[in-house]
Amino acid sequence: MSRRTATAEAPRRAVLERAMPSRRRRTPGALLGVLADACVVGLLGLSMWLIVRAGEQPPILHLTFAVVGVRALAIGRAAFRYTERLFSHDAALAQLAALRAQTFDALVPRVPGAVESHRRGEVLAAFVDDVDQLQDEPLRVRQPLVVSGVVVLLSLIVVALASPLGALILAAVLLAAGGLAALLAERLAGRDDRELSAARAGLVDALLERFASAEVLAAFGATGMQRERIAAAEARLSRVQLRRARAAGLTGGLLSLGAGLASLLLLVALLPTLGSGLSAPLFAAVIIVPAAVFEVFAQVPAALAARRTVRSSADRVAELTETPLPREIPVDRVGEGAEIESVWGDARVGAAVDSAGVADGPLGPLIEVRDLSVRHPGADHDAVAGVDFELRAGETLVVTGESGAGKSTLALALVRFIDYRGAYRLRGVEARRLPIAEVRRSVGLCEQAPHLFDADLRQNLKFARDTASDDELMAALDRVGLGAWARDRGGLDAAVGEHGALVSGGQAQRIALARAILADFPVVVLDEPTAGVDRELADRLLTDLVGAVPEDRAVILITHTELPAGLPARTLAL
Repeated sequence: MSRRTATAEAPRRAVLERAMPSRRRRTPGALLGVLADACVVGLLGLSMWLIVRAGEQPPILHLTFAVVGVRALAIGRAAFRYTERLFSHDAALAQLAALRAQTFDALVPRVPGAVESHRRGEVLAAFVDDVDQLQDEPLRVRQPLVVSGVVVLLSLIVVALASPLGALILAAVLLAAGGLAALLAERLAGRDDRELSAARAGLVDALLERFASAEVLAAFGATGMQRERIAAAEARLSRVQLRRARAAGLTGGLLSLGAGLASLLLLVALLPTLGSGLSAPLFAAVIIVPAAVFEVFAQVPAALAARRTVRSSADRVAELTETPLPREIPVDRVGEGAEIESVWGDARVGAAVDSAGVADGPLGPLIEVRDLSVRHPGADHDAVAGVDFELRAGETLVVTGESGAGKSTLALALVRFIDYRGAYRLRGVEARRLPIAEVRRSVGLCEQAPHLFDADLRQNLKFARDTASDDELMAALDRVGLGAWARDRGGLDAAVGEHGALVSGGQAQRIALARAILADFPVVVLDEPTAGVDRELADRLLTDLVGAVPEDRAVILITHTELPAGLPARTLAL
């Protein structure tokens, strides 16, 4: 394997290993699978031995062990199969939950800045469908290969004890039929197995665009075109699935043919030994065993097909989570950050922390920025450059500028979504030395279009502090001017609709600010809170939003409109 190939496969291996349960969790399922498949082979062989031996009319006591054995194997096959499914699926699904959380954690620092090159449907399909597909790695790839290999090997050993020639013939037919089946599956469905994830992503992307842009598509008469795109994506996915099913059917038929051919060859090859080397019951058992062995061996081509699909899904997940972060995306620094975190403890940024040397009294600046520059990931020039300001408790800083001047980029840098150059200090501590989570607990961002979940008002507020009582939630709503509105709509049980469809833009901003108050951010950044609101309502909304922030906190207000009269604030023009 070349170094380039090994480098390309390293991210995929990392994703696949995360999809595998621990050895302790997956071993019981594999052992039970071996027992279940061994019962399948043993049941067929022992049943045939019992039938032929019973035809010889021996004393009944000579058949008792076989009768008991057949019953035990029949019960064991069902019992072992059930418990195998129970243990293996429990392990795989538990690991899937952990894998989904790990994938989400890996995506968090990449938003914004590192996934914008991917369509929303691709990201959603990778996070949902492809991560789900990875559960097949332990269930339908590795365990079947291990179980099938062990049981087939044991079966060949048992057959070899009765007839070495029979074991050799069976092994040769297994290798020939298995190799031909794998080659046929690769030729007919190999590309389709790898294309399945992309076909799913295409359909999800088309559906997302249809639902998210329904009004725009209707306004421009493009709904029919989008329906055609959805139909084309669905037809592509159907074609891929149909070709995969056809290949699976042909592979299964080829293995069935191999089982029949093996039995026929064994019959011809071992017939001369009947009566001299092999008894009639044992001869019949050896002849019938290939049917069960091939049934177990059929898991191998299916596992190889699942392996291609899983590897394709792993590649798509790795493309989102394992590629190196752009240098503009911040990461926690080991060492200094951990040291500051231990000194910082649970203290808020606005409080004095003398032992850390970060506080200069209660009137010191909460934020101090000197010659700060910010660049978007992949950009060749700075979006913000040479910014200087200080902000103390109780102050409001208004950041103004034309569209594209870098106001929102500055906000992203202050909450460490994007890295910066220059100096950015929180109570005297350089932000790079602080854990990113600590910075985001200190500086809260209310975005221009805050996200509201399709739940009631209570759950949307508890997103900020899940331990808050109903009284605290209503107090926060009263503070932002939504208390009476909420009570008129049924209180905290009022629904906000999907993406806040049941509330206005101004109300959404107030809910977002109520979250910030509940989260107790020392510094609150309001990014264009009056976007899409007429001037009279905008002035009142700005006054209410800034006035709702506690006096011992600070506000950074990003806007491109004029401030209402009487609003005390300093201005930073970009």
